[in-house]
Amino acid sequence: MTETNHLLGLLLGTEQDWPSAFESIVRRVGPVTDAAGTEHRYDVERIEIEPFDLRAKPRYDLVIDRLAYWYYHPREWLKKVALMDDVYLLNSPFTFQSMEKHAAYCAMMRLGLKVPQTVLVPYKNPPEHPKYAPTAARYNRSFDLDEIAEQIGYPIFMKPYDGGAWVGVSHIRNRDELHRAYDESGQRLMHLQKAVAGYDVFARSLSIGAETMVMKFDADQPMHGRYSVTHDFLEPAIGEETVTIGRLVNAFFRWEFNSCETLIKDGEVYPIDYANACPDVAITSLHYYFPWAMKALVKWSIFCTATGRRARLDLDTRRYFDIADRTDLTYAEKLDAYRGLADDYFEVERYADFCASRLSHLDEIVLEWVAGPDFDRLLVHTVQATFPAHEHDQFVAHYRGLLGAWASDERARLDGATRAQA
Repeated sequence: MTETNHLLGLLLGTEQDWPSAFESIVRRVGPVTDAAGTEHRYDVERIEIEPFDLRAKPRYDLVIDRLAYWYYHPREWLKKVALMDDVYLLNSPFTFQSMEKHAAYCAMMRLGLKVPQTVLVPYKNPPEHPKYAPTAARYNRSFDLDEIAEQIGYPIFMKPYDGGAWVGVSHIRNRDELHRAYDESGQRLMHLQKAVAGYDVFARSLSIGAETMVMKFDADQPMHGRYSVTHDFLEPAIGEETVTIGRLVNAFFRWEFNSCETLIKDGEVYPIDYANACPDVAITSLHYYFPWAMKALVKWSIFCTATGRRARLDLDTRRYFDIADRTDLTYAEKLDAYRGLADDYFEVERYADFCASRLSHLDEIVLEWVAGPDFDRLLVHTVQATFPAHEHDQFVAHYRGLLGAWASDERARLDGATRAQA
C-alpha cells in the first residue's frame, strides 16, 4: 500500500479556540484510504510569517486562511502558492476584492436574488490624496442625502461597503439618525440599504465546502446569545432556498468558508450580507453548532487533499449569467439551475460518498473528544480568555450545558443510525 503525507496549514491572527480544536480532531482521524488504496496521513501546522523566495516550494497541501484579508504579506504568499504550487486555499486571495458587500450585492442582484434596494453614497470626508480636490471640483456632483433616503424609504441600514462583524452598521429611522450616521462615517464608503422591517426570521448560514448549517440568529443579542439552538425553525422549502442562496454565493465567488445572512418575511428570502472572509467559528459564538463546524472543516480539508481536488481560480460567471438572462424561467426555476451549478462546483455527491465510505469514523471521534477532558479544558480556557473573571463560572456552566446537549443529541443520532442499519 502506498502512503501520502499531507500537511494542512493554518494562517491565523488572534484565534486560539477553533485552531486547537481543528488540530486535535485531525490528529485523531488516523490514516484515510482512498478508492485507489493509497493511505493518506495528516498533520497540521500553524504558519509563521517570514520572507519567502518566490520559487521556494511550500510544504502545505491545503491552507485555511484567516489572516490575509487584512495582512498583505501573507496574502502575497498565498497568491504565490496558489499560482505556482497548486496549494488548495480556503479562501482564495484572488476573490478578496469581492469579499466586500458591494461586489457581492452586485453579483447577486445580477442573478436576480431579492437583495433589498441599495445605494452607495460618496465619502462624507474626502480621502487624503493630492488629486482629490481638483478631481472633485471638476467631476463630483452634489447630491441630496435626504432625497436618497426618502426614495429608499425608512427604515434604512447604513453599513460600510466592505465591512464585517457589524462594525459601522447603523439602523436609521429618521433624518436626524441619517445625518448623524453619515457624519460619523468619515472616510468610509457606505451603503444605504432598505431595511426588511418586520421580518419573521433572521437566518445565518455557515458554509464550509459542500456543507451548510442554517442557524436562527438574533443580531440584537450579545455574541454569546446570537445563535439559538432551534431546529426546524424554517419551512422546508424556505430552508432549502436559504441553503441554495448560501451555496450559490460561495460557488459563484469560489468561497469555501463563508457565512450568509438572510431575512425571511412572508415566505420571501432576502439576502442582506454574504461576504465574510473570516466567518465566526468561535466556541463562544457557535457553542452547540461548534462540533459540526469543526467536523465540516476537517472533512472538507481531507476530501480536497485525498481526492486531488484542484482549486479553480477562474470564476466562469457567464454560466450563471446565462441562467439569469433567461426569460422563460421562473425565479424558483432559476434557483434550481443555480443550485445545480453550485452542487457541481462543490462535488456534493462525490463528497457525501467520500465521507460515508472513508470518514465514517469521524462522528464518533468528535463525539468522544467533545465529551472528554481535553475539550473541556479548551472550553474553560476559552471562556477565561473571553469573559471577565466574575463571569467565568457562569459561562463555563452555560457552555458546558450547550455542548452537553449537543453530545446527547449526537449520541442519539448515531444510535438511531446504527439501529436503522441493523
